[in-house]
Amino acid sequence: MKQKTPVNNESWRVFCAVEIPATARRLLLEHIAELKAAAPEAQASWSRETNLHLTLKFLGEIPQASVEKLSAAASRAVAALSPFSIRLEDTGVFPHHGAPRVLWIGINDFAGKLAELQARLEHEAGESGFPKEARRFQPHLTLARLRKPLHAWTLAAAHERVVFDPQEIAVSELLVIRSELSNAGSKYTVVSRHHLVRRDA
Repeated sequence: MKQKTPVNNESWRVFCAVEIPATARRLLLEHIAELKAAAPEAQASWSRETNLHLTLKFLGEIPQASVEKLSAAASRAVAALSPFSIRLEDTGVFPHHGAPRVLWIGINDFAGKLAELQARLEHEAGESGFPKEARRFQPHLTLARLRKPLHAWTLAAAHERVVFDPQEIAVSELLVIRSELSNAGSKYTVVSRHHLVRRDA
């Protein structure tokens, strides 16, 4: 009797992101340290160094068998795009009205290339059957999620008061990353790298 081929039902939690270089991550961690000192009573979940990446598309749990299809979509998204630069600058809080819940560092996409990359990724992923993101793309780096309103205003005020020196960073590849959740924190594994190809002038 012919045996059935085993079906892999495992799901992976995945997202697509741009890597933040080590020098910029170090400055972000220094900024976090200043905030912790400015408002030690505030209860917040702080981003660790491994969390500091710029997410372009979060897919959540998808079948492991679909990850290769996502990587192919990411490869098509970067096709014919040249490397470009963005700038980390400004500090902000979500929501804009009401009790602060998220502290972030802004992204200046001064050439519009990051938005183009994200739009291409969204299109190619959608063509491959992945759901499209309903919210408008607002690039930022999350530094902290505030767990309780108590002292949240103090922390938010410190975040917007402490100067973060603008950092220009080069974007030369798009990553597909797997995130594994545990009590010790998230573990991130790069599934695939997709290089932006520099075109000849």
